[in-house]
Amino acid sequence: MFKKKLTLKKTHDFSAVKNPKLVVVMIHGIASDSRTFANALKYLEGTTSLKEVRFVTFDLLGSGKSLKSDRLNYDYNDQLEALHNSIEKLHLGDTPLVLIGHSLGTFIVTRYAATYKGTVKKLILISPPVYTEKDFDNPAFDKGIKMFKDAVSLKNRKILDEKSFNNSMEHIVLDRKNYKVLASLKVPTVLIYGSLDQIIASYNYPKLLKDNPKYLTAIKTEGRHGITHDKYVKIVNILEEILNAKDI
Repeated sequence: MFKKKLTLKKTHDFSAVKNPKLVVVMIHGIASDSRTFANALKYLEGTTSLKEVRFVTFDLLGSGKSLKSDRLNYDYNDQLEALHNSIEKLHLGDTPLVLIGHSLGTFIVTRYAATYKGTVKKLILISPPVYTEKDFDNPAFDKGIKMFKDAVSLKNRKILDEKSFNNSMEHIVLDRKNYKVLASLKVPTVLIYGSLDQIIASYNYPKLLKDNPKYLTAIKTEGRHGITHDKYVKIVNILEEILNAKDI
């Protein structure tokens, strides 16, 4: 469809050392872009124990400075292809790779790890909105989705008319396979979520953890849906554990 390979716009790339031991790629959520990680990056890159980590962010297709086109479907195929090409182009996989996703981004990094097996050392999922078949079949669920869209449109009146937003909701956030992919995932994964988050359906987490106890763990904080201080403090702890592991 496109003459050139699909790629994402790299918006941040920093390492305090020439040869980092770990690469962390961050993928943002819906109706957002990579700037959502700005405060977290300041904190993480200012943490001495993480000086051997390289931090990279991208804008997803249809967001920020990345490609926007009516020829795109803005589904898993498009986003995964672009993310993979971007990782390959920068040779990020040559160093142990950790993917961090927020909200919609959690599904993209999870599906990436499930598709490109053996490429990801660990996943950190911030505020993943995990829905089950029971949720989808609940009449109140559609009302909740409408409330979310209305809330998003208050910040951007035109967003409900954008193909990138609507297709991302339909084909990624509301993909009925998301739960199954997480439940069968074979990559060490940590879910970080806030106790005040009203978007994520955290009541599904206990069942998810029970379905995949070998690879999934969860950390609850006191925050809401965003990437706030309560969450990136936990990210530091997780990255420190990886750096201190013998197999890094």
